[in-house]
Amino acid sequence: MYANRRSRLIGFLYLAPALLFVGVFTAWPFLNMFWISLNEWGLITEPTFIGLENYQDAFADKQFWVSLLFTLKYTLLITPPLIIGGYLIALLTAENTPIRRFTRTVVFIPVVIGLGVSSLLWYWLFSGDFGFVNKILHDLGLIGKSILWLGVDADRSTYSIIVSIVWKVIGFGMILFVGAIQAIPTEVTEAAMVDGASYWQRVRRVILPLTMRTVLLVTLVSIIGSLLAFDQFYIMTAGQPNNLTATSVFYVYLNSFQYLHLGYGAALSLILAVIILAFTVVQLALTRRSQA
Repeated sequence: MYANRRSRLIGFLYLAPALLFVGVFTAWPFLNMFWISLNEWGLITEPTFIGLENYQDAFADKQFWVSLLFTLKYTLLITPPLIIGGYLIALLTAENTPIRRFTRTVVFIPVVIGLGVSSLLWYWLFSGDFGFVNKILHDLGLIGKSILWLGVDADRSTYSIIVSIVWKVIGFGMILFVGAIQAIPTEVTEAAMVDGASYWQRVRRVILPLTMRTVLLVTLVSIIGSLLAFDQFYIMTAGQPNNLTATSVFYVYLNSFQYLHLGYGAALSLILAVIILAFTVVQLALTRRSQA
């Protein structure tokens, strides 16, 4: 009895720092944000309790739905290139040879560049006056005059940003996929080869099923990152044209810090958090199903 209590106490002591961290940096801010969402607060004025009015206003806010649908569209468009592209590069570079290790390094380098710096770089590359993208296309004879890639046409701006983000982020998924592929015992793949399985048959029937948990994890991380997109749109389009490229987080920022509607911004943040939680629950369910 005494030994069990002692082991539980030791386990709690080991767990205490993590509980303290979660409580201070996650639970308390979350509860505080929920309280703020129940108030009308303009930062420079005293908060006034209004109950659920901010949530009612959010569901009736046309621009909020435009921003949310645009964010979901952006997430839907960017996730397949990140996951499929990262997995294919991982398949090509999983073997530890010098040239493959070098290739992994080159693909991974953009990941360590800050998102703000990367967005500024691509803003310059897409510049209609002196950007390299227009110059290359012009030299190849594909365009006759400079194209305004950012801030004029919503679809063109979105695809331009997707190119910049795929360039930066694809290496992150690739590294995780490489680790998962390398963790597969060589005896498994060798047995499949002995049975006469071709390379793509091994990928479909052996490698992919055994790395599915990692695929689902990387997909979830990618989706969450896309749903929380802010820096690239703030720098590259600033929501233009006509706020059609304003993501959900960008709209939260506008309401909270430019329009000084902090309570309304907190309500929008909680709605976005619930959406992200739903994706997380789906990912956990799919992970359990893949283990069955």
